[in-house]
Amino acid sequence: MDITRRQFAIACGAAFMLGPTISARTQATAIKNPPIRLKTGRMIPTLGMGTWTLAAGQRPLEQEEEALATGLDLGMNLIDTAELYSSGKAEEMVGRVIKKTGTKPYIVSKVMPSHATKAEDIRNACKNSLQRLGLKQMDLYLLHWRGGISNLKTVVDTFEELKSEGSIVDWGVSNFSINDMNDLFSLEKGDQCATNQVEYSLVDRSIEGGLLDWSKNNAMPIMAYSPLGSGKTPLLQNAVLKDIAQKHHMTAAAIAIGWTIRNNFTISIPQSGSPAHCRENSAALSLHLDEEDLARLDKAFPI
Repeated sequence: MDITRRQFAIACGAAFMLGPTISARTQATAIKNPPIRLKTGRMIPTLGMGTWTLAAGQRPLEQEEEALATGLDLGMNLIDTAELYSSGKAEEMVGRVIKKTGTKPYIVSKVMPSHATKAEDIRNACKNSLQRLGLKQMDLYLLHWRGGISNLKTVVDTFEELKSEGSIVDWGVSNFSINDMNDLFSLEKGDQCATNQVEYSLVDRSIEGGLLDWSKNNAMPIMAYSPLGSGKTPLLQNAVLKDIAQKHHMTAAAIAIGWTIRNNFTISIPQSGSPAHCRENSAALSLHLDEEDLARLDKAFPI
């Protein structure tokens, strides 16, 4: 399976100085980030931040680190990363931000399928990710996509061992189809999967009516990446979305992200490389879309 595009403490109220490499940030007030209960019983923040293109040279590192720190100040206390992102440099960036801010955000990282066919390789990948992050334990560890893994037993068994040993708190998957999830849940302890991270936005509602229903039936929240679209469609320029944004005195980005978390079942991880965009994104936590808003969005962005 080929990967597509990539394949958010709640108590953070005061702004922090990040040292000489990061400029002073504007005082930010955290917005309450209501948690979602995972199948394991543990809680996860509803809104977080993704790091797919961070540390890749697209923007100054100082700006991207300031963006993550600003997001933490604003209550987006979950950061999603992966060993794949910028060949581990995104994890290193997250580690620096955690150290400089003194925060303890909810951390998600992922192992590539090429490192997930043998237990030893999974262990090494997890160890390396923890070292880059500067952590002894991560909150959630995902298999990034299934790839050519025909038998998921090694993945499940090793993830469960990493849980028992304290290296990870929970584990899950990403980019899994219904068939993939059925295969996973057929295995002993396979139903301990905490979440499936998938692409989900107003312009990509393909999981609705299928995978989303499956996930609800199995009490397993999903994690939405690319909630602002994958770049193939100019979502934020849509007239209806912009009109609803004006009504709520917010940006189109906040409305689009708020739509993904409207059901109290979805964790959303928009990526942003700038503090300004993180401020826009965090407003989604205070958004309430009424029935008229939802109906208009359904019409403008049909399944």
